[in-house]
Amino acid sequence: MEQDDLEEMKLMRETKSTKKTDNSSFQEGLSSHTLPDDEKKDSMSSLMGFSGFGKKARQFDINEMMAVAKRRVADAYEEKRKIRDDLDVDADDETLYVTMPSCNETPSDNIRVSQIEKAKDDDSDDEDNLEDDAEDGIASIVPCSHEISLGHGAKTVSALSLDTSGARLISGGHDYDIKFWDFNAMGTSMSAFRNIQPCGCHQIRSLEYSSSGDTILVCSGNAQAKILDRDGFEAMECIKGDQYLFDMAKTKGHVSMLNCGCWHPKDREKFMTCGDDGTVRLWDVNTPKKNINVLKTKSAQGKKAIPTHCAYSKDAKYIIAGVQNGTIHVWDTRKAFVHPTFLMKNCHANGSDISCLKFSYDNQTFVSRGGDDSMKLWDLRSYKKPVNVALNLPNAFLTTSCFYSPDEKLIGTGTSVKKGQGEGKLVFFEKSTFNKVMEFSVADSSVVNCLWHPKINQLFVGCGNGEIKVFFDPQKSRRGAITCISKAKKKSESREMILPPRIITPHALPMFRQNQGGATMKKVKDKQRADPVKSRKPETPLAGAGKGGRVASGLSLSQFVSKNLAVKNLDDSNPRESILRHAKEAAENPFWVSPAYAKTQPRTILVEEENEDDEEEDASQAKKLKLS
Repeated sequence: MEQDDLEEMKLMRETKSTKKTDNSSFQEGLSSHTLPDDEKKDSMSSLMGFSGFGKKARQFDINEMMAVAKRRVADAYEEKRKIRDDLDVDADDETLYVTMPSCNETPSDNIRVSQIEKAKDDDSDDEDNLEDDAEDGIASIVPCSHEISLGHGAKTVSALSLDTSGARLISGGHDYDIKFWDFNAMGTSMSAFRNIQPCGCHQIRSLEYSSSGDTILVCSGNAQAKILDRDGFEAMECIKGDQYLFDMAKTKGHVSMLNCGCWHPKDREKFMTCGDDGTVRLWDVNTPKKNINVLKTKSAQGKKAIPTHCAYSKDAKYIIAGVQNGTIHVWDTRKAFVHPTFLMKNCHANGSDISCLKFSYDNQTFVSRGGDDSMKLWDLRSYKKPVNVALNLPNAFLTTSCFYSPDEKLIGTGTSVKKGQGEGKLVFFEKSTFNKVMEFSVADSSVVNCLWHPKINQLFVGCGNGEIKVFFDPQKSRRGAITCISKAKKKSESREMILPPRIITPHALPMFRQNQGGATMKKVKDKQRADPVKSRKPETPLAGAGKGGRVASGLSLSQFVSKNLAVKNLDDSNPRESILRHAKEAAENPFWVSPAYAKTQPRTILVEEENEDDEEEDASQAKKLKLS
């Protein structure tokens, strides 16, 4: 059996080998007798009666397809570049914004640019290079490639606020003005649509839109906070307290100037203010005549301490206030406001104003900006000492702010400078380590109030010289200031009067000669006034009887009719003769008087004339009677 199996296997191998040889010989025969494509088609069509079995299969060239894809990508990139270039202004026009070079480039002398401060050592190892790359990734979050300037005034811009959509901006300053900016309707003019002074001659300390964006809280150097509507009209004014009372908890409102104010994060009808009277007061829009609660800030000796800034946590569970003596008071809103829940002492130097306090979204950590040129990060779970500290940040204003980035990886603030001694800067720190990630120059004056809007991803900075700087990146930012600069500039209508050309003809006749301009403007106007056609002077009445529908001057209508119709043919030279000439006709044919007395008095009896002697006698008798 085994031998039979082996023989069968050998036979199978031989048959396979013969088949391979036969196939190879057949293929060689076909290759030797191959026909061109045209001849194959002709032979097939003559043999089978049709040209083929269908369309030829499509062939793909990978290299050509890659080349087409590269061209399409290049064209799309070019279109995007043109769209970005459309935002730029021609060289002849006034520039609307400044394009800032990338952070890796060196800044020029003429343009203030953004730069990253990081150590560049040639002998650094690979680990330092990896850290620098990580810092570059964090710094790329900041939208600062383009810059726009808005002119608020000539003095410090101390307050800024944006509504939730990022379409409207309000700014207030030390010039007592509040300006309203609407990016959707502003265009390339870059001008505010409304300017008001709601608080008289008081500096604006704080401005904030409500969560719904329909009302604005205004706190100034006055003791009364105001609520404005979206268009700037006053909706409510808080009451002023009794300044002669010793206990500030007994008064209905503040008695001295305000320092800060903010809205409740969840209730749109409640807000909070703090002032120099040593109190933080909670208000309700529906009851402006009295505050809801009063929170007192006191020193370690129990004396009055002035709060310079107040804020809510994101979940409204905590109220925080920074005091002028360097302490921070924190109250829990779920408890009674008798004493602060957390009393954080020596947070900043005594006597330095705490200008800003910001809670993060975890509602446990917050950052404080002090007047002692420092910024500190705190945690309520261990509030005895700060988590991180940043020093050498000059602060000369009571309203210098600090802010978080939208993802809360960065914390930024501005620096102050003396006039003519440097440039104000925006400085960014990493929240986890407080390492300086980035800083860039903003203006030749101090950087006071600044904010980073998370929805439109744009930076707004109020400066000490009255300018508002807007920083954005066309690729990372959206709407906001980009909508106004992308609009086409409207062409101004020409209102100048086009004068006709003057033809000088010195030898022309006087009737064809034009005025050569020798006469003064007064003479030209007098001449035009004398011309009845040019001056449209009405026709004067005629001095005589009048004709052509015009009445003579000095006559009424009845006088005119009687004079021209009733006695038109009469001659008034001798009235006696004109009457007596009708006497004969009247006696023969009486018409008016005689027929009326024909029956009662047919013969006319006239009054007889008396003698003059009889009149004298009557006069003498009358005198005698008077004498007697």
